[in-house]
Amino acid sequence: MSLVLAAIAPAFIIIIFIYIKDKYEKEPKRVMLFSFLLGAIVSVLISTVLYVFFDYFLPLTDDKSVGQQFIKAFFVVALIEEFSKYVIVRYYSQPRKAFNEPFDGIVYAVIVSMGFAMVENIMYVFQGGYEVALLRAFTAVPAHATFGILMGYFMGKAKFNGKRIADNLIGLTLAILFHGAYDFFLFIRFIQGIWIGAFVSLIIGIVLSVKAIKIHQKNSHFNNNN
Repeated sequence: MSLVLAAIAPAFIIIIFIYIKDKYEKEPKRVMLFSFLLGAIVSVLISTVLYVFFDYFLPLTDDKSVGQQFIKAFFVVALIEEFSKYVIVRYYSQPRKAFNEPFDGIVYAVIVSMGFAMVENIMYVFQGGYEVALLRAFTAVPAHATFGILMGYFMGKAKFNGKRIADNLIGLTLAILFHGAYDFFLFIRFIQGIWIGAFVSLIIGIVLSVKAIKIHQKNSHFNNNN
């Protein structure tokens, strides 16, 4: 039981953090719950199906090939996982009446991402134990949150600025780029010291995420200081 708690706690801590940051108009708990469950179930299923498809048509077998690891990081893992989250936000969360300010894009994208990250984290933690749980609590799970914030920032803009297609795709692309960069440096860790690039990309993502949160807080329709 304690191992399960260690696996799921980081995702729920991040959700609580984002919920608190939603200062002016809280989201309905029912919609949040369904977004989380869709992230945990449907996004994972979509990713699994797409992974099987890619493994069949684009097998990547050389773990020491920088080129293959680049393809794996950006065009397999990042693309599949971020697309699977994007689909839920785009077709379930974004059309809801409760999605009524730009900050809601961040809220729902993070919640969906945390649903996905929780399931992924459980699998890794059960294999690696408490050391893996501690490591991922400060790396992989926050990384998924930053990808969600960056995606959600643009998806929040998309609903209200008349550029829905463009901004939605910008959000998806940005999440893929940061996810791909993070994974790529980890995948080529056979090059000495290169893994530090993953932490650099994560730090950059966190800095941009903090700025994105502040911008949408400031520009909220419900901010009486505007």
